[in-house]
Amino acid sequence: MKLLITGASGFVGSHLVELASKEGFEVHAAVRKSSDITAITPYIHTFHFTDFGDDRGLQSLFENERYDYVIHAAAMTKAKSESQIMLANVALTERLLDAAFGCSAPPQRFVFVSSLAAIGPVSYNDDDIADDAEYRPLTLYGRSKRAAEEMIKTKFADKPITIIRPTAVYGPREKDLFILFDTMNKGLDAYIGRASQKLSFVYVKDLIQVLLNACTAPQPALVSFNITDGHVYSRYAMADIFKETFTKKLIRLHVPYALVKRAALLFQWAFRNSSKTPVIYPERLGELTAQNWSCDISRAKNILHYKPKYDLSEGLRESLLWYKDNNWF
Repeated sequence: MKLLITGASGFVGSHLVELASKEGFEVHAAVRKSSDITAITPYIHTFHFTDFGDDRGLQSLFENERYDYVIHAAAMTKAKSESQIMLANVALTERLLDAAFGCSAPPQRFVFVSSLAAIGPVSYNDDDIADDAEYRPLTLYGRSKRAAEEMIKTKFADKPITIIRPTAVYGPREKDLFILFDTMNKGLDAYIGRASQKLSFVYVKDLIQVLLNACTAPQPALVSFNITDGHVYSRYAMADIFKETFTKKLIRLHVPYALVKRAALLFQWAFRNSSKTPVIYPERLGELTAQNWSCDISRAKNILHYKPKYDLSEGLRESLLWYKDNNWF
């Protein structure tokens, strides 16, 4: 079973290549030449440094290698301009799909890693987010993933493509949520406002298993799945697990929403000429304070045989101890 994974050196990709190798796939990795591939090298049969913007190079790759499966996990999560992120997440995805399904031996299944951000949250009292819910993304990243999904549905609806939309993914080596854990480790448990929230998460080990399941499970031509661990959590769940894991007291602080909004606007202005993106900005603020990210995962259970093994308590405890053992704290 020959499998091509893009974004193999990233957080999810690095876990994915290890599991795929252990499960008997011949793993090929498409990575940038600047990527650090040291940690994933033991699990990779062949590295490819093909430029996704090189149509001829992509066509040659698929014609020569004849992949059974493709998992497209590469993505840009932050960008200074809409054109930049649309190129990375939409146009390059389209080129990859053109090459994959334009060769003489197309893959049996192409798995596109999207995001729940493409759908967006719902109101607190609404039902769980369905797999075919209306698109209401809050951020530029979410809009780029929506655009990629719409492109797939318009141009490749008859192809064997699975769209996977994970909610917030956590686990060893994850860097964005680690900022929150590092703050807790310093004794501070901070929140924006006091409004209640329904949050969802998925441990990286459960996500990578369902990504591999999506390659081989019998499915309709084009199908999409929202992926969480199947539970709904309050905004205080992570802090409570942190305190229990390390028997540590935290100072809980609720910062007024209006104050954080002013700060977000200020950061956006301050970073206007920078190539970097601030930790918090107006769109990100809306996503962080959204009321409800709960999802219905019954379709994934039925079709992909998805059986999440980790709830937040088990997965986060394992992750926190990994951070500590590897001197991230």
